[in-house]
Amino acid sequence: MGRAKVSVVIVNSSNKMFEYCSPNTTLASQLQSYQDISRTKLWDAKHEELSKEIERIDNENKSMQIRLRHLNGEDVTSLHLPELASLEATLDTGLRRVRNWKMEEFDKIAQRDQDLEDENKRLRYMLQQQEMGMAVAAMDSNVREYQQQMPFAFRVQPNQPNLHERM
Repeated sequence: MGRAKVSVVIVNSSNKMFEYCSPNTTLASQLQSYQDISRTKLWDAKHEELSKEIERIDNENKSMQIRLRHLNGEDVTSLHLPELASLEATLDTGLRRVRNWKMEEFDKIAQRDQDLEDENKRLRYMLQQQEMGMAVAAMDSNVREYQQQMPFAFRVQPNQPNLHERM
């Protein structure tokens, strides 16, 4: 007597699907068996195309995961010499791109540093000019204040005879 193959599909209220299948069977194989025995078409052509597309995408995903592991240096013992050479070339190209990008970023940082340093120099110069202007204004104010405090002022007149002799 053969063993029964059981598949259970449960869909909860949030439309999340759970499935259970007997060992050594899948839900798809169970549905295919049901379709063959009952002569009921569960899948139409559109569903078959979608199923094939899902299988193709699944295979592509597995292939990409293997490729990613190889790029990370994992599972490379299974590769042959031409595949290893191709992987090495790919990694060299990627490394060059990363280094170039890193150097571009360093150049951008260096340029920003230079721009900030130039701006700092310009602002220091402006501050120095303002301080000098304030110092000159303060000196002018002190001179005017001193002149106002003087009771009289001596002025040299060019018509004094002793000044003409020296000139």
